[in-house]
Amino acid sequence: MEGYHGKILHIDLTNRTTWVEDKPEVWYKTYIGGVSMAARLLWENIETGCDPLSPGNPICIANGIFAGTPVPVGGKYGLASKSPLTGYMGDSLSGSWFSVALKRTGWDGIVLHGASDSWVNVFVDDDRVRFRDAEKYLGMGTFETEESIREDLMDDQVRSATIGPAGENGVRFANVTNDGRQAGRTGHGAVWGAKKLKALSVRGTQGVTVADPETLMQMSFDITEAAQGPHTSKYRLLGTVTNVLNMNNLGLLPTRNYQEGVFEDAEMVSGEYLEEHHKVKKIACAQCPIACEQVSAANQGLYAGAMTGIEYECLFANGPNCGINDLNAIIKMIDTCDRGGMDAMSNGVTVSWAMESFERGVFTKEDFRCEKYPDGFEPYFGNAEAGVTLTEMIRDREGIGGLLSLGTKRASEQIDQERGTESTQWAMHIKGLENPGYDARGLKTFALGLAVGTRGGCHNRSAAYDPDIKGQVDRFSVDETRGRLAKSTEEYAAVYDTLPLCKFIRRCFTGKADRAGAWPAIAKLINATTGWDFDYDAVDLIGERAHTMKKAFNIREGWTREDDHLPYRWQHEPMTKGASAGHVVTDEELEYLKDLYYEAKGWTEEGLIPAEKLMELGMDDVAEEIGV
Repeated sequence: MEGYHGKILHIDLTNRTTWVEDKPEVWYKTYIGGVSMAARLLWENIETGCDPLSPGNPICIANGIFAGTPVPVGGKYGLASKSPLTGYMGDSLSGSWFSVALKRTGWDGIVLHGASDSWVNVFVDDDRVRFRDAEKYLGMGTFETEESIREDLMDDQVRSATIGPAGENGVRFANVTNDGRQAGRTGHGAVWGAKKLKALSVRGTQGVTVADPETLMQMSFDITEAAQGPHTSKYRLLGTVTNVLNMNNLGLLPTRNYQEGVFEDAEMVSGEYLEEHHKVKKIACAQCPIACEQVSAANQGLYAGAMTGIEYECLFANGPNCGINDLNAIIKMIDTCDRGGMDAMSNGVTVSWAMESFERGVFTKEDFRCEKYPDGFEPYFGNAEAGVTLTEMIRDREGIGGLLSLGTKRASEQIDQERGTESTQWAMHIKGLENPGYDARGLKTFALGLAVGTRGGCHNRSAAYDPDIKGQVDRFSVDETRGRLAKSTEEYAAVYDTLPLCKFIRRCFTGKADRAGAWPAIAKLINATTGWDFDYDAVDLIGERAHTMKKAFNIREGWTREDDHLPYRWQHEPMTKGASAGHVVTDEELEYLKDLYYEAKGWTEEGLIPAEKLMELGMDDVAEEIGV
């Protein structure tokens, strides 16, 4: 089988044993790779209903079909476990050299079961597996751990996915990091920490074979050439941080815990300001001709020397959403997250919840006692030092950082139960995952996409903001088209997440980010890699199957229609400033949109999946378990 090895490696951390699972070609044609294959492996190997931090929750890694080939932006892998934030599907993507090294080991995926009784670094060296004592790496940051493992193994070709102190300490939004990239969101680092898995290292010496290398090479060259042109200029010049001023102008930039969509100091934290005053260099993932990541450094004050890659999502969360206008402090917060191994988006939104809770009297100064401030401090909006200190306290689970490490959903529910308060009304999450950097009160299609998302509040799994922002629909109203749009955009995104290909390449096939241009080209890439005969419709089914697999997992774990919700604030508190002022998503609108969406998906009124629908997608065994 070209493009794949046909084998999944299983590793039992409890007994320190391994076994090999051979998968048939039809299984690969159905699930392809990335988040779809990782989700399928999770479905097959988890103890249903288990606590996400228990040994029964496996770590499932699935490589991409194009990893190790010349295909641009194809060096990604998918990671899936039951999320300790949501209790539902936790799926993430990460790129760069780890996926290439994994492909060269001869495994298409790895499933780690059980839990170790001591801290371990699992080293997959081609077909050999070593369980290395990881005690010496405890307390190390993510980047430092990777470098230390390479030095100890005396080979710079070893690639590692690691956790930092946040994962060791059980922060529920801890990340897994490799090559400076994050398998972020949904709390994978906490799952690894619960298993005492400090790092998974891989070294591969095998080649990657494809069915039609000449076609694949020519197509890859053409796509790479297009990726150096105007279709990716936004990402190459400023990166995603260009969105700061764009969202501010639209009244969609989350400000002070989503109270408003306009930040008065947006210019001071914009991509343009970052480029002029803080940029160090631009870097790219493996197999990427775009190089979107803006490595930036704090250059003055308390935080001088902090340096990390800055994206829009982490900038909004730790900047405007906390009322902070000092990029030096924002860089420090994000750097602390990246080195500590935790999701900078969830961190910023959780810190902003704490800030609003302090300003509303839920918390007092004394609640924020810590080693640095024995008498406590006042984390009001705009207090940059408070933002940095809270980020460090969350990483270390120090003082109130232990509460905040639970994420906004659990933290707000716990404090409200203890103090009789109502902070859940400004806890900005969906299904337990903190929301992204687009205020959905002014994006009605995207509001639906977020509410029904299998992952929770996520901008990557639904592209439903596109028709809203581009003016294809009236973003302030609802109509009968929105269910189909939400379905179409999430399945469109799922194709890229399954291959996986970075979505920044989406205009490099024909100049348009649509199916008509991309799907024929993607089918040709798949066929040149594998020798299959995929066409437009087969590519389209990739996205539907991927999303359905994740939805089926959630249903089996107890999902109901009521779980497809929006934060209280977005439904009851209109913004007062900017282009999106005066709007909310009413209960009636949300229920109407959910009806339209379930209908478009071919599901029941309660959002359950008919067995017949699952069988049409070649998922007969799934139909037997959760089909209606």
